[in-house]
Amino acid sequence: MPSASPLRIVSANVNGVRAAFRRGMGDWLAAGDVDILAMQEVRASTDDLSALLGDEWSILHDPATAKGRAGVAIASRAGAHIHRVELGAEDHDTAGRWLEADYEVGGRIVTVVSCYVPSGEAETPKQVDKYRFLDAMSERMSELATHELAVVVGDLNVGHRTLDIKNWKGNVKRAGFLPEERAYFDRFMGAEGEEGYNAGAGLGWVDLGRRSAGEVPGPYTWWSWRGKAFDNDSGWRIDYQLATPALADAMVSYAVDRADAYDERWSDHAPVVVDYAI
Repeated sequence: MPSASPLRIVSANVNGVRAAFRRGMGDWLAAGDVDILAMQEVRASTDDLSALLGDEWSILHDPATAKGRAGVAIASRAGAHIHRVELGAEDHDTAGRWLEADYEVGGRIVTVVSCYVPSGEAETPKQVDKYRFLDAMSERMSELATHELAVVVGDLNVGHRTLDIKNWKGNVKRAGFLPEERAYFDRFMGAEGEEGYNAGAGLGWVDLGRRSAGEVPGPYTWWSWRGKAFDNDSGWRIDYQLATPALADAMVSYAVDRADAYDERWSDHAPVVVDYAI
């Protein structure tokens, strides 16, 4: 990929790519000037993706074992060098949840991961599975932290801090905001109040959303379809771009591309759009 203009990487939980395109995702993508599009909850086949996106996109796709569930993909204007989907032990089914790709940008390699962390459910086997995934994810992120230019993007299904959930007090015992889950993110980029938080603490990863927004609520990336959550901006910030320090320093802009109105949404998540000068 050329490096004359910033590299635009977008993370989007599409909540079913075929439904998203019926709601207007195609028009959004055509106008978005996107270089690399990382998707989660694809819930479709590779043929479906190819038909929807068109020939100008090179597509990597890891579907879930169960048809119609999860699924992660990365589409780009140029092909990837290699890609990897293995995560954790051989008996741990992480299909459709972790996809790595390496891209050459301006003579340098940028590693992009599209990740979809299980949502979990407190005090159930689903939560045990979520912790198992987060354990495997932590191990791989420790390895990826040695890469100069790497970014893990996606629906990570955890609000790291109280700033990341509108109604955090009502969710302290709910999956997505459990102390045990948030501790994983403390390991990734440091804990709130810790020296070096989001600037070299933990494994050294940088939460670009928090670096860009500062110490303010949100900006949220997910709102329930139900009720007035979207209209009232009662959301969760669970979609991230976590970058290595060198790539974080190359960020020139960050945005949550929130729809202007409820009926203009093509997913219950908003895309996270970051431009990097590489």
